[in-house]
Amino acid sequence: METKKKTVSKTSKDLINKKDKPKATKANLEAPIKLKILVTIIDRKKVDFYLSALEGFDVNLQSVVYAKGTAPKEVLNQFGLTNDKAVIFSAVREDRIKEILIAYEDKYFKTKNGKGVAYTIPIKSLIGVLIYQFLANIEV
Repeated sequence: METKKKTVSKTSKDLINKKDKPKATKANLEAPIKLKILVTIIDRKKVDFYLSALEGFDVNLQSVVYAKGTAPKEVLNQFGLTNDKAVIFSAVREDRIKEILIAYEDKYFKTKNGKGVAYTIPIKSLIGVLIYQFLANIEV
């Protein structure tokens, strides 16, 4: 009686799929870095100053919108404000927000006529891995 051995040939696709899919363990599971929109409202004259400062914190997306306030001239003069403002919207990693705000306070808001407002808005969802990696400044 002869026994025949069955040979099972696996395709290269099967071998690649098994190698590329590591098992999920507690060691390799990581929550993605959260992103926030940093809104900075400043005088128009200081836009370039703030944009270059934000670039130092690996901010890949910045958008500037020029605005005009609606306060009466009497109020503006009383508080030493101007009507010509710029609003900078920046996508920033959550772990960099604190150091950006500290830098704003230490270096920029203490300068002459360095008045401004900065606050953050959380980003709850984002479509696309590549977009997320770009905004979070994650190298692929």
